[in-house]
Amino acid sequence: MTYMRIHGGMGADFLPTQEFFLARQPILNREQTLVGYELLFRSTAANQANITNDLSATTAVIAHAAEIGLANVIGGLRGFINVDINVLMSDFIHVLPSDQVVLEILETVEVTPALLSRVAALGKEGYIFALDDVVAISPDIEKLLPFVSIVKVDVSLQSIDELQHMSVHFKKTQKIILAEKVETIEQFNDCLLCGFDYFQGYYFATPVILHGKKLSASKNVIMNLLMMLVRNADNHDIVRYIKTDAALSTTLLKLVNTPINGASAKINSLGKALLVLGHRQLRRWLQVLLFNNIDLASGEQLSPLLILAATRGKMLELLAERLAKGRPKIAEEAFTVGIMSLVDTLFGMDMDAVLKQIHVSEEIQAALQYRSGFYGQWLKLVEYTEKPEEMRTHIVDALFTLQLSADAFFEIEREAFLWSNTISVNMGLLQNEVDEEVAGQPHLSH
Repeated sequence: MTYMRIHGGMGADFLPTQEFFLARQPILNREQTLVGYELLFRSTAANQANITNDLSATTAVIAHAAEIGLANVIGGLRGFINVDINVLMSDFIHVLPSDQVVLEILETVEVTPALLSRVAALGKEGYIFALDDVVAISPDIEKLLPFVSIVKVDVSLQSIDELQHMSVHFKKTQKIILAEKVETIEQFNDCLLCGFDYFQGYYFATPVILHGKKLSASKNVIMNLLMMLVRNADNHDIVRYIKTDAALSTTLLKLVNTPINGASAKINSLGKALLVLGHRQLRRWLQVLLFNNIDLASGEQLSPLLILAATRGKMLELLAERLAKGRPKIAEEAFTVGIMSLVDTLFGMDMDAVLKQIHVSEEIQAALQYRSGFYGQWLKLVEYTEKPEEMRTHIVDALFTLQLSADAFFEIEREAFLWSNTISVNMGLLQNEVDEEVAGQPHLSH
């Protein structure tokens, strides 16, 4: 355990911190399907002046990544991890499993014969390499190209002509081209036209506002059910309404029978399903289903928004359990805040317009619209972990304000990542079964 001094205010305050914080940023393919995460471990020392990132600090980060278990953070996907010269040349790199990671060679690494020899040797051991933050074609990049599989291009300051030029060049050598720092839909579309394969950035969670847009029919069913639960409607009325949507009926029966719900015997009626789930858990599943963002009876891929929304919801719930102990309603509403914080993105609507169609408490509304109140404060903390550049500058101050240790927050992150990965796996398994069962319209009894 180390202690970091927090500046600001009278006197000196000290916050007990772990060696670093964790962020994961989604990497998507051309169909906007999740294919991996870049894992960013921010040392608390990085927020202090005149501290170098030496070998011991870098290897400590990798050691802890292995300790928490990469599968807990990335599920069955690949984790993209930045590596500097110290890590590359050290045997400690073998702590990272070659079948779970992509090693990103930082742009600051000097290309020497010793480096090329080391990368070649690690490649023979099964490690996959990527070039990080490429902004132009250079002699050093040309030397590294034979040893890497992925080229990550920083597209933030590139014209479409420059993007096209780099795409053509790297495609000739059969490299996967990843566009990083994609912040807008326009940038995403430009990169698509230029032939990029993978995409990384905040663009998929940025709302595209379409004036006058309303909720789709399937989303309306879910929203109406949520409102019935808020009003504590009778179970009989809830079951009867669920039955109006065959896909939703089938999906909820599948959900209640997944291992995550711990059912000891198969449940094959909606009435029993509701008794097992309870209103609280049913509301939670409905909120998650909103972010599936696909027709429940289709075979489309899950939206990355589902995973992001589920992670936010779980992180806020866990924060509430620590910061508002003994107040289960706070934890439940915190989960709702996390899930609902992306409804503007999901529906392509302004948040104000969405909230006119969804009844929520004043506290939740303030958090969603203005990031104010204690829910809003927790939500901002969670959002910092999704934007690594903001995490570097704001997260320590946010934790200090909440009087939450970095150790505790790191554990919250790990548990939320594991939970959202489980949700994603369960939803993916359900998707393979729902189509044929909906087509058969099975009889659903009370």
